[in-house]
Amino acid sequence: MHIAILYNRDHELLEDDPGREAREDVTRVASALSDALSHGDTHAEPLAVEGSGLEFVDTLARMQPDLVINLCESVAADARGEMVIPCLLDMLGLPYTGSPALSLGLALHKDKAKELLKARGVSTPGFARLDRVEDVATLELPFPLIVKPAREDASVGITSDSVVHDRASLGRAVEAVLRTFHQPALVEQFIPGREIYVPLLGNHPRRALPLTEIRFGKLFEDRPNIVTYAAKWESESPDYQNTPTAPCLLEDAALEARLVRTAMDAFAALECQDYGRVDLRVTPEGVPYVIDINPNCDLHPEAGFAKAARVAGIDYPALANRLVEIALERAHAHGHPTARRKGPGATRLPDPSNRNVLAGRNGSRDRARRSRASAE
Repeated sequence: MHIAILYNRDHELLEDDPGREAREDVTRVASALSDALSHGDTHAEPLAVEGSGLEFVDTLARMQPDLVINLCESVAADARGEMVIPCLLDMLGLPYTGSPALSLGLALHKDKAKELLKARGVSTPGFARLDRVEDVATLELPFPLIVKPAREDASVGITSDSVVHDRASLGRAVEAVLRTFHQPALVEQFIPGREIYVPLLGNHPRRALPLTEIRFGKLFEDRPNIVTYAAKWESESPDYQNTPTAPCLLEDAALEARLVRTAMDAFAALECQDYGRVDLRVTPEGVPYVIDINPNCDLHPEAGFAKAARVAGIDYPALANRLVEIALERAHAHGHPTARRKGPGATRLPDPSNRNVLAGRNGSRDRARRSRASAE
């Protein structure tokens, strides 16, 4: 079985890139997955998407891999290019892991995602998109508010100054987003309470894996409890050291069921598939609010998803093989163009029922079925 691991290598394109660490991380994920999957008859080969060119399309057309693991989170250091990759893979007729272009585009355009959630009756904080600083004067949302770039992920653009309590600080935060990121600002009601992540795995059926929670340390006693960019990516920073993830301990089974149902509904509303994570804020009264949807979430072996999976008994190779299996099962079930191709030289999808092809010879598929994975 030949797997291509497609990832963005664009972290060196911009001298002053506010999302550099997040982009650089994808390179390490590609290497880790290659090591985890390249066993027996399976060869997993990293393939970089570099610069603003599309040379990788010709390379994939020549390779004709059995599956593409899509790790691309940007093209040419622009997160909006993420949704281009599934479109190109669909045109090539190649099956791939993770969510399709529409889901990635909706998740990245946060105001559109929230409009859809609201229309579906999924709980999410009140919000507005501001395209100009002048729009601050007419905003009617109650304080406190949190201000984010409307077209970024991975906490890019979020600092301790992102939570605001008056119109003057709101104007400064909105102006900073417009100036730095050259995109609209998303302004949301800030929800005090716990921050809990719900990881989701599979399609039919889809299940929630063990929930995790951010533990805000002493640094945050006099600050808003939010995960800043530094908290997520700058390991030497006080923000990072005061925001460890931990298993979410909920004594109330009804509350846990409510969190899972909310996350499931949000994931389905954007038509996400295979795997991902939904981030919630939960009030002291137990009301969950969706603050972010993360299709194709971070698969680094030391990120929350894989670390929690190990606690649940699933090692990294087993997790990687399960993601491959899920993608191939979906491609067969949906009649992917590759599976329908006819004539000499046609590429056939590997049979997902073939245990040796999907999991190699190390029995990791069986372990995956016996264990529960975890999330960030």
